[in-house]
Amino acid sequence: MNLQTKIASAASEAAEVLERLGVRQELWSAGSRAVRSPVTGETIAQVQDTSAERVQAAIEAAHAAFLTWRNVPAPRRGELVRLLGEELRGAKADLGRLVTLEAGKITSEAEGEVQEMIDICDYAVGLSRQLFGLTIATERADHRMMETWHPLGVVGVITAFNFPVAVWSWNSALAFVCGDSVIWKPSEKTPLTALAVQALFEKACARCPDAPEGLSAVVIGGREVGETLVDHPKVPLVSATGSTAMGRAVGPRLASRFARALLELGGNNAAILAPTADLDLALRGVAFAAMGTAGQRCTTLRRLFVHESLYDAFLPRLKSAYASVPVGDPRAAGTLVGPLIDHGAFEAMQRALADARAAGGQVTGGEPVEVAGGQAAYVRPALVEMPGQTDVVRRETFAPILYVMTYKDLAEAIALNNDVPQGLSSSIFTNDMREAELFTSARGSDCGIANVNIGPSGAEIGGAFGGEKETGGGREAGSDSWKAYMRRATNTVNYGRTLPLAQGVKFDI
Repeated sequence: MNLQTKIASAASEAAEVLERLGVRQELWSAGSRAVRSPVTGETIAQVQDTSAERVQAAIEAAHAAFLTWRNVPAPRRGELVRLLGEELRGAKADLGRLVTLEAGKITSEAEGEVQEMIDICDYAVGLSRQLFGLTIATERADHRMMETWHPLGVVGVITAFNFPVAVWSWNSALAFVCGDSVIWKPSEKTPLTALAVQALFEKACARCPDAPEGLSAVVIGGREVGETLVDHPKVPLVSATGSTAMGRAVGPRLASRFARALLELGGNNAAILAPTADLDLALRGVAFAAMGTAGQRCTTLRRLFVHESLYDAFLPRLKSAYASVPVGDPRAAGTLVGPLIDHGAFEAMQRALADARAAGGQVTGGEPVEVAGGQAAYVRPALVEMPGQTDVVRRETFAPILYVMTYKDLAEAIALNNDVPQGLSSSIFTNDMREAELFTSARGSDCGIANVNIGPSGAEIGGAFGGEKETGGGREAGSDSWKAYMRRATNTVNYGRTLPLAQGVKFDI
């Protein structure tokens, strides 16, 4: 399909937004690394990679800041995060626009990502008064045993292009109230949003007398910058979001120095369409989960298992949605699917579709859509009817491809859901209580997220986000994820005048 769209210059708009957000011009106009907008394909900025010496200096400064920050009472640390939330509220439209220009998200999704940042700040402010441990029953008279939680240190945060600001906030808002400092390495494809968030954070710090210099820093560059964070002895935790291949490299390096890894890696998420499903609700849920963010969410729906009794009724409706969904400039009203991040992503999508055809798949969609004179990578989402779960289906392709298969009974569908290396998110559409409960039970989905009557994407910050198997096992955002950013100590206090030993040991002198 050819769709000619007149698109305004992304470069001029990015410059205006960066200026309004308070990012110094020399940070985005005088470097050697080109930043390209997926919206138009043009270069919108030139940033400078952070030198090895400056990365080291940033880590040392963050460690010094941690030594001060850990002594600030947690509710006062929460005040800084409250102020950050205020800055984000005031900048929501501009920061959302920058996310659109740099990552290609449609306006509502880009502003929704900033809203996630605001939400996690609100959550973390409350958390700053709830960093409590347990009092534990002890076998010794006149003793009290308890656990306490203490700040951990410098937290390295490595983020991916598809959520260029929200993932930083999931980690950093918690880390700051826990008493930690943060070094952020954004994706090489989306450094401008990181510079903008850092500028907003500095505004918040200027309003918070307790905040020390060096509490947060952004370091820009490729793999070597990330390796410095991973290998540095003063960075006790690295939270890394990206591919499974990246996690295989990062995990062992952190383990070699006994540092902590919080890994958010690949997802190959499935939904099951059961016989009792509300098909109107399921159609909307499947369409958003599979096509939103141009298929570039880690929670994107990539596999759909439709009960054989529903297949002939549901597939034509789904194909119609795929054929009619508006693809184009993400800034334009009515657009629901924006661009892929780059032409490399488009080529990977086409290779996966070729493999699917070779395995017997019937492809609907997947063709390029001409926008911005073909300089950017726009594509119509692809729906692939597959004869079974072949190797191409078990691979995650970071693009809008939905593989559709049939199943006969729920046990088979759950087995198919679990029969991939990844274990991030999953869902079932059903009005059968037994099916819903089985799917979310220990015998059901093996993913970190298991939903009923919604798709696998669209997580909220109140629940811990992450998955199992090759997804890495990490958890970010709500629930008790704050514990990853602190160290636990067990304390026993003897308030008596004798010294009874545990387990009845006798040692009299």
